[in-house]
Amino acid sequence: MTDTTSALIRRYQCELATRQQQGLWRQSGDNAVAESWRNFAGNDYLGLAQDPRLVKKAQQHLERWGVGATASPVVSGFTAAHQSLCDQLCDWLSYPQAILFNSGFAANQALLFTLLGKDDALFQDKLNHASLIEAGVLSPATQRRFRHNDMAHLRQLLAKQTQSSASLIVSEGVFSMDGDVSPTESLATIANQSGALWALDDAHGIGVLGQEGEGSISRGARPDILIVTFGKALGVAGAAVLASPTIIDYLRQFARHYVYSTAMPPAQAALIEDAIRLARTEHWRRETLSAHAEQLAQGLHDWLETTSVFEPRAGNRQPLPRLLATPSPIKPLIIGDLAALQQVNHALMKAYIRVGAIRPPTVPANTARLRISLSAQHQKTDITALIEALKPLLASDKACEVTA
Repeated sequence: MTDTTSALIRRYQCELATRQQQGLWRQSGDNAVAESWRNFAGNDYLGLAQDPRLVKKAQQHLERWGVGATASPVVSGFTAAHQSLCDQLCDWLSYPQAILFNSGFAANQALLFTLLGKDDALFQDKLNHASLIEAGVLSPATQRRFRHNDMAHLRQLLAKQTQSSASLIVSEGVFSMDGDVSPTESLATIANQSGALWALDDAHGIGVLGQEGEGSISRGARPDILIVTFGKALGVAGAAVLASPTIIDYLRQFARHYVYSTAMPPAQAALIEDAIRLARTEHWRRETLSAHAEQLAQGLHDWLETTSVFEPRAGNRQPLPRLLATPSPIKPLIIGDLAALQQVNHALMKAYIRVGAIRPPTVPANTARLRISLSAQHQKTDITALIEALKPLLASDKACEVTA
């Protein structure tokens, strides 16, 4: 082992020890427990991931297409199954063209790395997903981040741009940690007035919002570029970017994540198309989500402060815990103090209930939270069990502390 390697290992060990001491240690969850536990930690909003019909379809598609695409889409990895999925997406979401990626992370990074040059400007909501923020940092463009959903701040940043700079505005349809939505109408207006392109990552909106699950575009405004993922409400995996022929052709020619990656398995593409058909037609899934959200809010009404927004500030003494009222299946329960969050989460686990315990730096300091994720697969008894398990925990003063 060289001295350089040894120094690196020592640094890794030091940083790992620090993370453990701070109570921020991450570990992979055992998904097997989801079969016997009540699981409120996933993103299977429509309950499609375990749908018996899709399981059977997956077996049929594997027999038809095999297990892998074997090559990049631009070599020989693009099949009739991929084209059919693209056609279905364009029909569902009313865009002229679509391009497929193996994950939402890859789609977001390909988008920003490919479309932006060194003289361009990128404007991102501060609460955008890590894949977007990281891509913005690493792209040759100049990145500026506007305060969350603050359109006045976005206008101020745009006004400082030189006329020679081309701009891209990026936001999310539904924000993954707060469960709130972006002001899409205002974003569309600002993009139009400034001459900027506008991209919307709708990973947590697609399948959930709209009459047929068409996502955030159902609220009226239509972004120039729409990113959708298949591993959340649709229950499978992968992602797509939808846009004009010019933008899609540009990505197809120059996006390294597309050109130099093996295409998603054709059986997977065919299965995603089946999931989309169910999402579009089985409206009861979205109705069930609404009923679950109402049951949760009413069940915790006497135990929690409820609000539509939470903004941490130095010395914040807002009443906690606080349940954020959201239009999505993501229901954040702000605990605040990290130690209190861990205590509550441990007690839930003893009751065989799994909820995402989200800590800094994923969320701002003093906003450690339970990220309650509802699914159409949940039964009323599951929501009741969660409510009853939370009541005595939330009644404890220890769950209401916030470290300034």
